[in-house]
Amino acid sequence: MASREEITVCEDEVRSRYSYLEKMTDLVAVWEVALSDGVHKIEFEHGTTSGKRVVYVDGKEEIRKEWMFKLVGKETFNVGAAKTKATINIDAVSGFAYEYTLEINGKSLKKYMENRSKTTNTWVLSLGGMDYRVVLEKDTMDVWCNGQKLETAGEFVEDGTETHFSVGDHSCCIKAVSSGKRKEGIIHTLIVDDREIPEAVE
Repeated sequence: MASREEITVCEDEVRSRYSYLEKMTDLVAVWEVALSDGVHKIEFEHGTTSGKRVVYVDGKEEIRKEWMFKLVGKETFNVGAAKTKATINIDAVSGFAYEYTLEINGKSLKKYMENRSKTTNTWVLSLGGMDYRVVLEKDTMDVWCNGQKLETAGEFVEDGTETHFSVGDHSCCIKAVSSGKRKEGIIHTLIVDDREIPEAVE
């Protein structure tokens, strides 16, 4: 026969598993958003019987509202180091079915990511067994690496500009050269330790 301690431990395990399952039953949407400081995971719980709304960003609870009588509406919060504005829209589709859409800076996630691909360049590389995600914001020429904005030094060279910075003990440079074609504009290339890094598609 099991001791009282063993039964209590089992009850605690069952209760913690049950509460985790209970928590996850209201999870209705998950999005991944690539910003300059990293890729952020946004999760949304919506209790359609209680009206509960919970927003998690990177596993951290940002908003919790219990017993909302209005089941449709929106929740606005910030994401990432730059405190980018995000809004989850909750719309009734039919009967008790709901649609959840994410907006970033007032644009649908799809439109935001399309626009972002025009205003940033992203490279993913491995150096000395460590993975790095380097992002260039073309409008400001800010360079981010693994969530941190880096100190850079820019200089004009014969065929364009070079932006110098370091990642660990590796010297890096983003070269900006005109493509010679109006539609393509300026081509940005990341060079790390005299080696060209291919651009990542996010």
